[in-house]
Amino acid sequence: MDKLKIGYALTGSFCTFEESFRAMEELSKLGHELTPIASFNAYNLSTRFGSAEEIRGRLIGITGRQIIHTIEDAEPVGPRKMFDLIIVAPCTSNTLAKLACGVNDTPVTMAVKSHLRNMKPVLIAVSTNDALAAAAKNIGALQNYRNYFFVPYRQDDTIKKPMSMVADFSLIPEAADCTVRGEQMQPIVRAAKQ
Repeated sequence: MDKLKIGYALTGSFCTFEESFRAMEELSKLGHELTPIASFNAYNLSTRFGSAEEIRGRLIGITGRQIIHTIEDAEPVGPRKMFDLIIVAPCTSNTLAKLACGVNDTPVTMAVKSHLRNMKPVLIAVSTNDALAAAAKNIGALQNYRNYFFVPYRQDDTIKKPMSMVADFSLIPEAADCTVRGEQMQPIVRAAKQ
């Protein structure tokens, strides 16, 4: 795969941040230029998975670039043709719904909207407890929209969270390669985690 300029966006599924950081590190090792983008929650909230300051430090440390974390900073993504690809990993049900309905009221949704004006691809790594419930319609809608692609995903706990699905973050580099070729990585739904 050619070296890409990638906008790498995080939304508030904090339990998957560590997996997302590993995917970012792998993409960086492959020589891609990553620019971090964070939703308001990903940028500002401290949780049991790390403080906001630690998360911001990791993003800057991995990419070597400042974080796009305001709507104003995200708006020029399209006009300046900043990226070949945007990856949203993790992508929460809230962000899925906003993307499916064309709502752009966060730095991540604004960056995606702005990027799509250039007919460039967006790769989604789902992480939501209601993927097989309320969020299912939004996943389905985005899978039918042009220029949206998905990292293969699976149920992550069929007993305690039977409606939950999460992307396999280890597949992000391979899925990115497929995405820039205009191909959806298959199979899109993988066997449940045991």
